Amino acid sequence: MSDPIGEIRRQALDALQIIAEEKALASWRSQYLGRRGAIGALFGTIGGLPSEDRSAFGQRVNALQAELSEAFEAREALIQSQLLARDLEEGEIDISLPAYPRRGGGLHPSTRTHREFQTIWADMGFQVYQSRDVELDEFNFTLLNLPPHHPARDMQDTFYTKDPRVLLRTHTSPGQIRAMRELGDGGTKPIRVILPGMCYRQEQVTARSEIQFTQVEGLAIGRNIRMSDLKGTIAEFAKRMYNPRAKVRYRASYFPFTEPSMEVDVECFLCGGKGCRVCKYTGWLEIAGSGMVHPDVLRNGGYDPSVWSGFAFGMGPERITMLKHGIQDIRYFWDNDLRFLQQF
Repeated sequence: MSDPIGEIRRQALDALQIIAEEKALASWRSQYLGRRGAIGALFGTIGGLPSEDRSAFGQRVNALQAELSEAFEAREALIQSQLLARDLEEGEIDISLPAYPRRGGGLHPSTRTHREFQTIWADMGFQVYQSRDVELDEFNFTLLNLPPHHPARDMQDTFYTKDPRVLLRTHTSPGQIRAMRELGDGGTKPIRVILPGMCYRQEQVTARSEIQFTQVEGLAIGRNIRMSDLKGTIAEFAKRMYNPRAKVRYRASYFPFTEPSMEVDVECFLCGGKGCRVCKYTGWLEIAGSGMVHPDVLRNGGYDPSVWSGFAFGMGPERITMLKHGIQDIRYFWDNDLRFLQQF
């Protein structure tokens, strides 16, 4: 009695063993596994079999189809590996050629400026103190001499949570209180820290303002610290950050948590003080706000203002980066546009 399934199996596997080209392999697949191939023809004969033989016959055809499909895939993989080896031998693929260059990642321009800051301040004895982004109103405002209904609170449009006592910090200054309480050992030890971090304000996003930005706060507490110490420290920072011959000037200002307070300008490093578009033809660039720590703030930090004094300063890395590289729009820092970021 003839066995069509066994005969097709033998023919298919014998033919497959001698195939060495992809075109012939495709033809074999169509002949045996295609819709109108030998396997399909076997399925078509099931209806003419006695009902008691159909199930067994169908199972054998399914098994043959699976076996031939597996044999086809194995032969296809072998042929492709042989073709690749032949291409390498014939030189169609020169493996000695350099690979396509892969562009490495880089530091964000704000991160670069932060690291410059930290290096300079570390050389002057300041340690980095990380403070929290989500703050209490008490630390963000009240303990910094900004009690409820203080008009200076209107200068900072604040993101509050459902709990009005909890907010996203509007500046890094609340870290001053936490640093004094944590590192000051009950107001008995001098401290020198910088407090880098993100700040958040509910402002309209423009080329000059963003709802998020970074700041670097500085704080020094000790005995007999004076305004002259602050001026000398800021001047040394400016020389190391911008130019060894950089000139610095100080302008009287107001901050609730310092008294007296001042703004710090550095001579424009792009035009040498002659006046240009970046410095608005004044020859000066504003780089920081600063002042002597207010006695109330010292007291809130655990220090006796009759014994201890200190200075504080704050500066924005994005602003300084914009000035240094002539960047006109602060939104570039948060767009994640590679055309901008790869320039650094």
